[in-house]
Amino acid sequence: MLDDTDRRILRQYQAAPEMPSAELAERAGVTPSTLARRLAAMREGGVLRGVRGVVHWPALGYDIEVMLRVTLEKTHPRAFDEFLAGARLVPEVTEIQTFLGSVDIRLVVIARDLAHYQVLYREKLLTLPHIADIEALMHVSLVKSDETVPL
Repeated sequence: MLDDTDRRILRQYQAAPEMPSAELAERAGVTPSTLARRLAAMREGGVLRGVRGVVHWPALGYDIEVMLRVTLEKTHPRAFDEFLAGARLVPEVTEIQTFLGSVDIRLVVIARDLAHYQVLYREKLLTLPHIADIEALMHVSLVKSDETVPL
């Protein structure tokens, strides 16, 4: 389990993962060697899974985001596996989630504009196997997006 020192380190690390180690150690109130040791332990323990670059896709010309709620025809024993395999091959699908309930899968899809989305929808998404029902939700605004954990 994490102690108060680990939580202090993680709070600072989440706020600015690009911060130099010496500054991160100072802000967390630990020595640089303690910081390095604690971060290594958290990586080994699976608390920290990595550092990644987050690309703001609208800056690259992708102005449309659509969430698709998909219900699969589940009479085929491999319906989930075959659908997921096909969805993974669509580069514009940025996220795939599976659920229990009336909706089986949620896809997040980005497109340059509505015309591009229409082509994606007709030529790539609707051709995925075992779709019984599909509902599109057009993203209008992002109210909150925060991957930090309250520590």
